[in-house]
Amino acid sequence: MAGGSREPGRSVTSKVLSILGAFDAAHPQLTLTDLARRSGLPLSTAHRLVGELEEWQALSRAPDGRLRVGLRLWELGQLAPGRLRELAHPWLQELFVTTGENVHLAVRDGLEVLYVDKVNSRRAVPIVSRTGGRLPMHPTGVGKALLAYEPDWFVKSYLARKLERPTGHTITEPGRLARELAAVRAQGYALTYEEMTLGTCSAAAPILVDGRAVAALGVVVSYRRARELPRLVEPLLTATAGISKVCANPPAAGYGP
Repeated sequence: MAGGSREPGRSVTSKVLSILGAFDAAHPQLTLTDLARRSGLPLSTAHRLVGELEEWQALSRAPDGRLRVGLRLWELGQLAPGRLRELAHPWLQELFVTTGENVHLAVRDGLEVLYVDKVNSRRAVPIVSRTGGRLPMHPTGVGKALLAYEPDWFVKSYLARKLERPTGHTITEPGRLARELAAVRAQGYALTYEEMTLGTCSAAAPILVDGRAVAALGVVVSYRRARELPRLVEPLLTATAGISKVCANPPAAGYGP
């Protein structure tokens, strides 16, 4: 990548990474102006670097002229470790067939959950999670399942923050949330009722390897069927136990999201 940095403290690599980092699941396509704003770069700098990234096929343009991630980056992304998703996906499919509901797999990424796989159908209730997307931990079933198994210092630090409240049902009181996380750890699964999105509830459980929650598996149903949520716990726990076993003893060494 050619070009020098005229902004003190920022290398060309830093600028390029800020451009690529401007895209996420909520912003898969951006105008050049939006891209410059989200990356914190002057418009002229963004324009120059975008041209080079387009030439390398790291970025491409949609029919309306907006920028999006290019095929070259997609090809490189396929080389990233995907062992966890590969090992877990058959269990996601089986849980989906058993329940007929949306099923998703998530890992912790900082203070959020990152959704790495999903199986759903048009007949199931619409949900906000998407593969590659991130959501807060405390209002989501998978997030609670992961947070409950984090070290005490992490949980205390998380609860000390000002917590987002996506709906009026979201639990944000530190003491109440701490008690709920203790219950999740004691029973091995989490239940949520309209905490992330109105009209949906979920059941989720951690995938444990050597006592550590490496991921969480969740099932989302319509709030109209909230009474049926407890019946999903048994097939959910069967699936997480199966994934935990195969992750602990994979066919080939190593796994990752």
